[in-house]
Amino acid sequence: MDTAQDFPPAVPQLLHTVLDAVDVRREAEFWRELLGLAYRPGDEVPDDGPDEADWLVLTHPDGRRCLALQAVERLPENRWPETGHPAVTHLDTTVPSVSALDAVHERVLGLGGRLRLDRSDDREEPLRAYASPAGHVFCVFVA
Repeated sequence: MDTAQDFPPAVPQLLHTVLDAVDVRREAEFWRELLGLAYRPGDEVPDDGPDEADWLVLTHPDGRRCLALQAVERLPENRWPETGHPAVTHLDTTVPSVSALDAVHERVLGLGGRLRLDRSDDREEPLRAYASPAGHVFCVFVA
């Protein structure tokens, strides 16, 4: 089964993952820059006038949807990895080497992300976990 047309109609297909944010554009810009994504046509940063976006979609360069950002009035702080505060959901990403993990670390911090857990010295599974500007947890593993 190579394409969506090959799936039976009763099998839902994942369209994209939706993340809540108070500042939708800031969160979208974080993920767009970090993952090399693009805005869906019509969702780009406006050239003039206020940016009143409450829903934005980010796509892969080939146009496939990846993430959507949805405006909320308030977002409780995610306190993972504190005991008793599960992440509930998080995104996993990979890089090919420890040196790439270090380079991504600087990018994440430069884009406004925050380090939550550092296991970059783990010989079996080096990784770092971060929170995006809106507090969404994601991990970067060495694949």
